[in-house]
Amino acid sequence: MDYKDTLLMPKTDFPMRGGLPNKEPQIQAAWDEKDLYHKLLEKNEGKPTYTLHDGPPYANGQIHMGHALNKIIKDFINRYKAMTGYYTPYVPGWDTHGLPIEQALTKKGVNRKEMSVAEFRELCKQFALEQVEMQKADFKRLGVNGDFENPYITLQEKFEAEQIRLFGDMAKKGYIYKGKKPVYWSPSSESSLAEAEIEYQDKVSPSIYVSFNTKDGKGIVDSGVKFVIWTTTPWTLPANVAIAVNAELNYVQVNVEGTSYIVAEALLDSVCEAVGWNKDSVTIEKTFKGTELERITTQHPFLDRESLVILGDHVTTDAGTGCVHTAPGHGEDDFIVGQRYDLPVISPIDDKGVFTAEAGEFEGLFYDKANKVITEKLESVDALLKLEFFTHSYPHDWRTKKPVIFRATPQWFASINKVRQDILNAIEETEFKVNWGKTRIYNMIRDRGDWVISRQRAWGVPLPVFYAENGDIIMEEVTIEHVAQLFEEFGSNVWYEREAKDLLPEGYTHAGSPNGTFTKETDIMDVWFDSGSSHRGVLEARPELTFPADLYFEGSDQYRGWFNSSITTAVATRGKSPYKKLLSHGFVMDGEGRKMSKSLGNTILPEKVVKQMGADIIRLWVMSVDYLADVRISDDILKQVSEVYRKIRNTYRFLLGNVSDFNPETDAVAYEDLTEVDQYVLNRLYTFVNQAHIHYENHDYLFIYQELQNFINVELSNFYLDYGKDILYIEGQNSHVRRSMQTVLYEVLTSVNKVLAPVLPHTAEEVWSHTPHVKEDSVHLTDMPETKEVDSALIAKWERFLLLRDDVLKALEEARNAKVIGKSLEAKVQIFAQNTEDRALLESFNNLNQLFITSQAEVVTVETGKAYELTTVAVDKADGEKCERCWNFSTEINEDKLCPRCQNVLQAD
Repeated sequence: MDYKDTLLMPKTDFPMRGGLPNKEPQIQAAWDEKDLYHKLLEKNEGKPTYTLHDGPPYANGQIHMGHALNKIIKDFINRYKAMTGYYTPYVPGWDTHGLPIEQALTKKGVNRKEMSVAEFRELCKQFALEQVEMQKADFKRLGVNGDFENPYITLQEKFEAEQIRLFGDMAKKGYIYKGKKPVYWSPSSESSLAEAEIEYQDKVSPSIYVSFNTKDGKGIVDSGVKFVIWTTTPWTLPANVAIAVNAELNYVQVNVEGTSYIVAEALLDSVCEAVGWNKDSVTIEKTFKGTELERITTQHPFLDRESLVILGDHVTTDAGTGCVHTAPGHGEDDFIVGQRYDLPVISPIDDKGVFTAEAGEFEGLFYDKANKVITEKLESVDALLKLEFFTHSYPHDWRTKKPVIFRATPQWFASINKVRQDILNAIEETEFKVNWGKTRIYNMIRDRGDWVISRQRAWGVPLPVFYAENGDIIMEEVTIEHVAQLFEEFGSNVWYEREAKDLLPEGYTHAGSPNGTFTKETDIMDVWFDSGSSHRGVLEARPELTFPADLYFEGSDQYRGWFNSSITTAVATRGKSPYKKLLSHGFVMDGEGRKMSKSLGNTILPEKVVKQMGADIIRLWVMSVDYLADVRISDDILKQVSEVYRKIRNTYRFLLGNVSDFNPETDAVAYEDLTEVDQYVLNRLYTFVNQAHIHYENHDYLFIYQELQNFINVELSNFYLDYGKDILYIEGQNSHVRRSMQTVLYEVLTSVNKVLAPVLPHTAEEVWSHTPHVKEDSVHLTDMPETKEVDSALIAKWERFLLLRDDVLKALEEARNAKVIGKSLEAKVQIFAQNTEDRALLESFNNLNQLFITSQAEVVTVETGKAYELTTVAVDKADGEKCERCWNFSTEINEDKLCPRCQNVLQAD
């Protein structure tokens, strides 16, 4: 007889190789066929709703690893919540307006000057929808489960209509106004920008010190004494109308080689060094308090214009001269202080950053090129004290990556001042996983100015504002609602397809337009106003969702973006935050921590990884990183993750193979009847499951990843599964010890598979399809294993035993290396414990040889062999002969070459 045929070897069709790139699309097709998304909703209908509101990615180009990280973690959250009994509708969204789409069409050869605005906008819409479909397919391929057939898109008619209504609510409360203020202006985009659209990059700028001659010193300062200002933007000097000083600072009039200058006393030394004055030749003639200098007039260095000395709290001694060049048309602080003194707001520069006729001799110059010309002009009139260049951090347009300027233009604003405290209160009531997230958005709201919401572009949602013949602004509840209804029916392109009179309610009249002649606003809304309206256009508009959402989760850059605009509009109109909890992730870097870029050649695209390795590898990588900070990815990192996946898969295969003949309804052993080692492993499983629940609730996926590996590698592979082969393969099919172990293996298989289902949805589904006697159609339609009470005393006992076992394993390895034994079954072990508790523990086991995977093992009372950390161990050749069936050595081998155990098993069979 060939005894191999009598062994109960593992049986399963679950393949060792994943073949994920080919298999995952088949699994996804099956999900689509059974409409898994809606089946999940049906399963939990009537139960508490959990709403994770999707922040809309911009519909332009292929998704990158940052997108993948974001959407996959959202999927972790939703899938887990669904498996713990929550109704989890998930509506993916897309942001579709704005400059990048306009630029993309231009690059494709579209000439917008050859068509109407409405025609150009229609092309933008079609392009955006194409991008949405492309990205939608990419997200679905990553295994993200959601209502992809019914997403929200910011260009949809209903969304735009709700955005207009939200605007109307803010206008009704007096939060919307038009004003001429300096705003971030991008000459490269020819549009105003919000703070959220600004990023800082290094820029080389001129640093100049300029003198202004006193014209009327008000009896305080002598005529001809020169005020010294410092600026890094010479191009703003044509807009200069004042010099600001700090009321509380001391100022000194100093004589330098016969010429008198005024600077702040605290900055005198640094000014001397900067402009090259010899300190020994500098004498202080007079000292003034800042308040004494107020309303002195100086002469502009090269224009026929006075420059008034004013007081400003923004003047500090951090740098410069303490005398601050003031151009209200080109600076926020300048504008605010200028309002107090009724200073003119001069901004002689056009949308492209080119000087207008108001700039006189500099007309036609691009502002940056004007720096050189203006500096030369200062030098020619003997007003330039010093010119040098320095590199500093400067605001840039985050789209075009080119420098921006401050420029005063008529813009529409949303007042932050009027709702600032309410927003800060709402932030205090919001839950944050990390305190720095709360601090970050709190400080941003606390410090931000009013929000410029108008943009001078074509592709976006129009501002629903009309003008009467006399210039009156028409922004009434009835006109705004009428526009909203038109948008809901026809889309926002109707604004460009109809005349102003045809966009107003029928019979509408206004005192400022006695002839019934109206015009309409040509600016569009900031795209952050679009996405920031999603709580109205999505959360409130869709009955399956809730307002406020349970969670907003996006990249850390959204504290200044979507998180910010959303809470601003929600508090302004609804009096509360649109989210109960806020969570963010870092950016994806390469393996060396560098930002990914095409120029560096270090980009890794999700599409490529999916085709080569499979989506579950990307998802496992996401689980393996601390996403709260910036994360790294590289080919080497993905290979390491693939090795972990291979270990998980092989463990599943072993478990599946050894429960193929197990029916949990008829073969399961009750907990109290399990062998103690099986009880121990079951308790270790309970610990893993309990901790997984905690980590899922806290969004700590890395901890699950680490504990999973520990459970699989240490508890299962290195001990339990290795030990169990002697039972699973050798014992009788229905023997108690085998069924006891199979009970635990089945529980481990199904529980771990459910715990990992949110992370590895494709693999979990494949495992489920090979798991015998499961009832549900999909693992994703099951519930997470429940938390269980853990027998900590039992765990402590076995953990101590495993430490003692480690000594034995070391001794066996040394004996193997010394050629005393080959495989461990050829060994006989004698173990001496160094304390009585350990000796009693070892003596309590009647199957030490099985636990050590040796043929014989005994606890001895006399120290023998080699001393290890906790025990002394002697390893010798096993006594007797080898059983041909189980390969254990025994002194009772019969003529059939069988040990007594194997003989009994075969006789019973």
